[in-house]
Amino acid sequence: MNKFDAAEAEDPIALFQTWLDLAAKVELNDPNAMSLATATANGRPSARMVLLKHVDEHGFTFYTNFESQKGQELLANPFAALCFHWKSQRRQVRVEGGVEPVSDADSDDYFHSRSRKSQIGAVASQQSRPLASRAELEVKAAELAAKYPAEIPRPEYWRGFRVMPQRIEFWQDGDARLHDRIVFTQEGNAWAKARLYP
Repeated sequence: MNKFDAAEAEDPIALFQTWLDLAAKVELNDPNAMSLATATANGRPSARMVLLKHVDEHGFTFYTNFESQKGQELLANPFAALCFHWKSQRRQVRVEGGVEPVSDADSDDYFHSRSRKSQIGAVASQQSRPLASRAELEVKAAELAAKYPAEIPRPEYWRGFRVMPQRIEFWQDGDARLHDRIVFTQEGNAWAKARLYP
């Protein structure tokens, strides 16, 4: 793979998957980590790191607590921006688009694919709300483990969001800051492609 792959590609989702697969071979931790930017209904932004769990032609999927800050912002203002940065490869991908909740079935499938400890942690955490002490959280997790010795039921508030891309930009580092930037913009059912100044 070289820096001009984005210029030659026609399908940005396929290209993203190729870059992600390559990153998975060299990045030490979480090659699927992405910055997720959301905004309140009146436009006040916030950003945090989350993990991409699925990507296909429909979009980029991650899972969270719908009662968290990001969950509430996405429900009030269903648009988001993502940024992937693979430092060792000197590459970046930016994604912008509308957001929709994934189905209950998909949320159930992913929740139950996680480790038991991760399921308990997801249920125990009232994400983004004040917590008096770590001990309180650990007690709650222990109580849930005792209450559910078998399967942990997925709470209704824990599910996935899908970012449906309208714009995907691929950035590759270049010598003397002459970087390559290729942007794909959705136009109907097709993608338009353009090169940008770095």
